[in-house]
This record gives sequence, C-alpha cells and structure tokens, in this order.
Amino acid sequence: MTETRRPEAQHLIGLLLGTEDDWPTVFEHLLHRVGPVVDGSGVEHRYDVERITIEPFDLRARPSYDLVIDRLAYWYHHPREWLKKVALMDDVYLLNSPFTFQAMEKHAAYCAMIRLGLKVPNTVLVPYKNPLDHAKYAYTAERYNRPFDLDSVADEVGYPLFMKPYDGGAWRGVSRVRNVDELHRAYDESGEMLMHLQASVEGYDVFARSLSIGAETMVMKFDPDQPMHGRYSVDHDFLSPAVGTEVVTIGQVVNAFFRWEFNSCETLVRGDEVHPIDYANACPDVAITSLHYYFPWAMKALVKWSLFCTATGRTPTPFVDPAPWFAVGDREDMTYAEKLAGYRGLADTYFDTERYADFCASRLADLDEIALAYFEGSDFDRVLVETVSSTFPPHEHEQFVAHFRGLLAAWCRDERDRLG
Repeated sequence: MTETRRPEAQHLIGLLLGTEDDWPTVFEHLLHRVGPVVDGSGVEHRYDVERITIEPFDLRARPSYDLVIDRLAYWYHHPREWLKKVALMDDVYLLNSPFTFQAMEKHAAYCAMIRLGLKVPNTVLVPYKNPLDHAKYAYTAERYNRPFDLDSVADEVGYPLFMKPYDGGAWRGVSRVRNVDELHRAYDESGEMLMHLQASVEGYDVFARSLSIGAETMVMKFDPDQPMHGRYSVDHDFLSPAVGTEVVTIGQVVNAFFRWEFNSCETLVRGDEVHPIDYANACPDVAITSLHYYFPWAMKALVKWSLFCTATGRTPTPFVDPAPWFAVGDREDMTYAEKLAGYRGLADTYFDTERYADFCASRLADLDEIALAYFEGSDFDRVLVETVSSTFPPHEHEQFVAHFRGLLAAWCRDERDRLG
C-alpha cells in the first residue's frame, strides 16, 4: 500500500545579529527540536535557521528568508537598507519594521501615544546645545532659531526632571536633573545630541518593564539602579490585576500601532496610575544573564511567533496606519478606560491573538514539554556556562554559574508544576 506523503513547505529564518550569541544559539536549538509543524490544511512546514552575513546586495536579488529577526539594523545602516529592500520587494516578514523602528522613534512614539491619551509625563524637545557641523547652520540659526530660556522651559516641566536623548538607547545621555545647576551641566554635556526634558514621576511604587514578542507580553519588576544581572526580580504578584492588565495593554497598543513585534516597554506605576516612559527599544534585552528566570519564556515566545507567522502565511504590514487608532483617541465622549479597551481590540486584531492562541494549542501542543526538557538538559547548560564565561571576569564565573543555574532551575520547577 502506497503511503500518501503530506505536501511540504520549507522555511528559512534569518538572524541579523550584532554581538549576541546566547539567545541565538538557544533559539536555533529549540527550533530544531520542535521539528515540522503541520498546518490546518495538512501542509508540513519544515524550518532551518541561518545567521545573516553583511555583503553587497543587488536590489533585484531574491532573498531566501521567509522571516528575519533583526537585532542589528537600529545602528548599522547597511543591513537596515537591506531590510527595507526585502520588505518592499520580497514580502519578507520582519521583526521589526525598519520603516518605523529606527532609533528616532522614541520621539515619534511619545507623540503618537500622547495623542492616544496615554499618561506620558510632560515632555519638551529643546534645540541642540552645540551647533551642527553643517555649512548652512549659521545662517539658518541666525535667521530662524529663536532664543529660548532653558530655565523657564525646565520650570514649566517641573523639577525633578530627566534630560534624555530623543533617540536614546541603553540609558545613553540620560540625566536626572534636580535644579538649575544640574540642568545646565546636563545640557552642556549633551553636545550635538537632541534632548527631551521630561517630568519625573516622583514617588512611584513600581518600575515595570514589559517584554513583548508578537501576541505575548511578560511584565517584569525592574530596578534600573541594579547591575544588569540584578535588574529583573522574580515576582509574580507585584501589580494588581487591573494595573497589570493596563500595563500589558499599553505594551500591546504601542507595538501594534508601530508594527513592532519584538519590543520592550517601561512604565512607572504610582497608585493605580500607569505612566509609560520608554517604549521604543529596537533591540530589547533578551540575554540569559539579565532575563535569567524569564529567559525560557522569551525563547518560547520567539519560536512560537516565528512559526505562527511563517506557517500561517501571516501578511507583513511594515507601515503604520494611524487612522483607526486616532478615530478612537480623538473621541471626547469616551473615558480613558473605554479608549484602552478600544485600543486593545485593535491590537488583538493586528496580532491575530485568537488565531495565534489556537495555533499554539493545536499545532505546538508539545512545545512546552520540549522546551522544559531542553532547559533542564546539558545542551542549554553549556550555553549558560559559555555565556557566563564570556560576560563576567574569571574570578566570578563559579559564583554566577551557580546563581543563574539556580534561577533557571526555579523556572523549570514552576513550569513543571504548571504543566502538571
């Protein structure tokens, strides 16, 4: 009797990387362990992963990738232009869109979310401290740049405040300003960086960082004053259910609006008020040595979203369509809660949240067990040890290997309990 073979589809996922090696290795391991994925029509989807190299590219050349996870183009312009080419000409699915997710988008993100009514602290953009190195600058500045009183601007924002680059990243150039002397010192040091002055949310109760990958979001308690390995606390009940839902919603709304599918969002919670302060992160933190306990969740989510997008033929939509969002945001007859609910509906539609949940339940039902076995096994432990060895000085290796092994073991115990 002749066995009927399923139709097959081969997919190649590209990783556009900078200095990272930990999570890409884990992503590759997990994807290969999952094996083929059969969709609802019976097609068997097979996967491979490739780390993308930087080379000259012909604008008419057809890429071999179905999906690319970008961790490089936010600062490296050559691959950024390649991403634009494969999005416009070849319909390659990108995490994230190079058209909206460039470093300058911290400013655009503030503008859009303020119009949507999110509780962004009062923010003012001030001109450069030092003149630009441009032949036309002196004439333009003399004729059109109006003198301004920095002290008055700061007084209107209110002390304490933060001065930070409009296109920031990794806390570059961020200063907490408490008085006039600190204001001028920070502004003098800003040089040719274009700076925001933003009111400080004083007396906040919780600093939360939300990591979103596709339709999933994990909210973590965060302390920016700690070293990287100590910034995320393992705490599952630090927000009330209502506030937790709002924090997740804000992250999903920001991402759906800008077509960002691999992003983090920082919010300050004071009482029941949620203030988003930073939500444009072109290269969100997914290192083992910082996420630790939450790292397996991130890797599972990244694998699931990559498989979902490719196996279901999800259509890439790299360009922003603000009209549906502003149609809700501009209404004066809706409360803030009603607008959030409207935005969440738009976000769920963009992320195909229901279809994604069904895909994971029906097509990736064994992924949780596969991932648990991997994170309990020797292959992952080797990655962990190698990562610690390349991150910390030799005299701290033993200490931090034990530290991270303990945190990952705690996740494995909790996951085994969850799976029953």
